[in-house]
Amino acid sequence: MAFVSLQKGESISAKFIGLNAWIVGTYDDTERFIKDKINEHLFQKEEIARLRAQNTELEKSAVLLDTFAHEINQISSDKNSSAYEPEVKMVRALNYSDIGDYNKIWLDKFSDFNTSKIYGLIHQGKTAGIVITKNDRPLALLQGDPKSIFAVFVGEGKIPGIAHGDNDKIVVKFIPQWLFPKIGDEVFTSGLDGIFFGGVGVGKVSEVLEESLYKSVIVEPYVKLSIPSYLYVVTKEK
Repeated sequence: MAFVSLQKGESISAKFIGLNAWIVGTYDDTERFIKDKINEHLFQKEEIARLRAQNTELEKSAVLLDTFAHEINQISSDKNSSAYEPEVKMVRALNYSDIGDYNKIWLDKFSDFNTSKIYGLIHQGKTAGIVITKNDRPLALLQGDPKSIFAVFVGEGKIPGIAHGDNDKIVVKFIPQWLFPKIGDEVFTSGLDGIFFGGVGVGKVSEVLEESLYKSVIVEPYVKLSIPSYLYVVTKEK
């Protein structure tokens, strides 16, 4: 009986040791799996942050390259052109200034903010509106706002006009009667207003309006915003 009891004890002990080894092994595997997943998550988080920063820098470069391309075309036809050094600055959007008005957004105050200046606003390389001062703070008027006004050219012939916001559309007014804008013409900033540099895309003409003293065109904008996380402010247009 003592031999049988001892044999059973050894068997139970062996099973217990085996179970214990399995538990320890499973714990080690689980711990390693969790650590790997945490490290993988942290790496992905860092990589996402790096890619976002890189994307932001590339977007800024793309904006400046577009306007440099436009300006080079001007310089090629005007040998007396002066040095051209536009600048843009990324600014964080905060919140709507008025409940129910989705065209007015408070912006973070940026360095060198000048309360007497009107700034151009760019998102994804296209016009997004203008920045004015209200209560000594920068206020974005998105381009659907009727007070978002800036100078533009229409089409390859560079037909001059003044863009005004009109909810989800833009109206370009004061086009001379003897000029002929067409549906499908691209509208872009002229750089003649001290707000934007030239060559920033605004949208395409969707309708031409004949009026008594001048013509107007309705523009389908490239950019339609609610409240983006950040925008670019044109801090130097030339």
